[in-house]
Amino acid sequence: DVQLVESGGGLVQAGGTLRLSCVASGYTYSKYCMAWFRQAAGKDREGVASIDHDGNTNYGDSVKGRFTISQDNAKNTFYLQMNDLKPEDTAMYYCAVDTSSSVCVTDSGGYSYTWAFRHWGQGTQVTVSS
Repeated sequence: DVQLVESGGGLVQAGGTLRLSCVASGYTYSKYCMAWFRQAAGKDREGVASIDHDGNTNYGDSVKGRFTISQDNAKNTFYLQMNDLKPEDTAMYYCAVDTSSSVCVTDSGGYSYTWAFRHWGQGTQVTVSS
């Protein structure tokens, strides 16, 4: 079974940084599209960053230049480095993997499609205070 376990969330002041980690198991790591989503209270889940098997990355417009997705194949882990955090970044963050595709598909704004991902972590809360 595919398992994804996130960590690294917390409370941070505006302008601060956090790094989220997602440890993956149960499938051939790095072969597929992996992504980070977030869901704020009362809002739809949005895919803010993705990385494919070749290391190509995509970012949603709201996080471009501030967030960086990366992976460590030796550790079966991918990361989301979040810099210059803003109160509007407050959300539950989820990692996800699309085991049906080796490439990542996004909309025109760079956001991944929720419906493309079958496997999800349990989420880690990020709260940014002003």
